[in-house]
Amino acid sequence: MASAASSSAILSPNPKPFNSKSHASLAASSSVSLPKPFVQTLIISSNFNALRKSFLPSRSFSSRRSFSSNRSFVVRASAELPLVGNVAPDFEAEAVFDQEFINVKLSDYKGKKYVILFFYPLDFTFVCPTEITAFSDRHAEFEKLNTEILGVSIDSVFSHLAWVQTDRKSGGLGDLKYPLVSDVTKSVSKAYNVLIPDQGVALRGLFIIDKEGVIQHSTINNLAIGRSVDETLRTLQALQYVQENPDEVCPAGWKPGDKSMKPDPKLSKEYFAAI
Repeated sequence: MASAASSSAILSPNPKPFNSKSHASLAASSSVSLPKPFVQTLIISSNFNALRKSFLPSRSFSSRRSFSSNRSFVVRASAELPLVGNVAPDFEAEAVFDQEFINVKLSDYKGKKYVILFFYPLDFTFVCPTEITAFSDRHAEFEKLNTEILGVSIDSVFSHLAWVQTDRKSGGLGDLKYPLVSDVTKSVSKAYNVLIPDQGVALRGLFIIDKEGVIQHSTINNLAIGRSVDETLRTLQALQYVQENPDEVCPAGWKPGDKSMKPDPKLSKEYFAAI
């Protein structure tokens, strides 16, 4: 079982970069399933330096037809998983929910719910309980958006259970409204490229997965920086809005009720004229 004393040593704010392994080795480890990537429409290099130079896609225009007509703004990447626009790596693992041990399989949500999948370093630590309880306290808001939340760390289900059974005033979690998944083999953290190999824990990665099982948003914080439930909720709402209104896009800071934008040189002027 993890402890605050033993875990403080691994909370280095400057972990070494993670060198990702091949798909074959990941697929062979534990119960993580790596799906085949989508057909490529945007080439993204797995090398970060090359990425900065080659991020702009090639475009071709024929005549002066409307820029937005039949134009898809969905990026489907075929680079190393998991990139936004690819199917989320499937997994099946033990978890703790309602103080019981259960099995969680990511693909069970496909076609049914959106998923907020977030990783955290260790049980019985410091920033982690503030994030975990914050998501639990606002679970009803995500539930209204047909979204499930899954928390993941490399701890065992026994450690998860002990933490849930610890009072919040003592640094525990109390009862949670969503499952905590056990990734003791670290295969899930590896599949989502958030594992710090020399420390054996995951960075604070968060992924929004749509009902088709596609990663639509990701963010990764270093160990010392907690995440925002407000921003996660806002991003989820923006994602659902553009999926329901595919001819519109959401500008910076968009919230439900705000004005959206038409992705067209002429029609977008309506938005800019109104702000």
